[in-house]
Amino acid sequence: MQTIPEYSSAELLEKMDSMGFSKELRESFRKCIDFHTYPAPGMLIGVFMVDYALSLIGKKPDDKIFVTSETPKCLPDPPQVIMHATTGNHRLRVLPIGKFAITLTPFSAKDAAEGVRIYVDRKKLEKYPIIAAWYDNTPSFKPATMKKQLVDDILTAGRAILSYERVKMNVTHKKKWTSVTCPSCGEQVPENMMEGTHCAGCGSLAYYERME
Repeated sequence: MQTIPEYSSAELLEKMDSMGFSKELRESFRKCIDFHTYPAPGMLIGVFMVDYALSLIGKKPDDKIFVTSETPKCLPDPPQVIMHATTGNHRLRVLPIGKFAITLTPFSAKDAAEGVRIYVDRKKLEKYPIIAAWYDNTPSFKPATMKKQLVDDILTAGRAILSYERVKMNVTHKKKWTSVTCPSCGEQVPENMMEGTHCAGCGSLAYYERME
């Protein structure tokens, strides 16, 4: 089986130009490809999702918007690059749900915020069998020979494989907290993050073993 070469970043951007993508959208793709280090199919779809969501809520990328990604794979990167929504500034939350969906909600001083949830609509993938095979992770998708066509189909489809719903989310406002010392490790931890008498690092979230 002969492997079909994938697009380089430059080739992909040239293709977007030939397809009539706006300068702003091409720039979003360029930045996201650089950040992600390669044009992953899921990341490309994610750029369309963020662009679509922003248009639906009537906001600009530099507005204060909170993002929830329902998967840790590929999708969290576009909002970080395009909107500067990160886990560090508390504007990006990643939930391990496993759905390729993302929710954008503008800042709200109230206890609830209204926004939009964008998701890949499986029914709409029927028109794009290669995207469907990749999305379903079936053996019929052959990366060596189908990856380039997959990218072609994603660019052609754009928003056509996406659906949205208006949603309302509860808002957790920043609260003051006090620091306590974990008796097990001796390190400081916010009191509200303790698991009983020990911190999560010494309990349910322990992930390393100290070496002597």
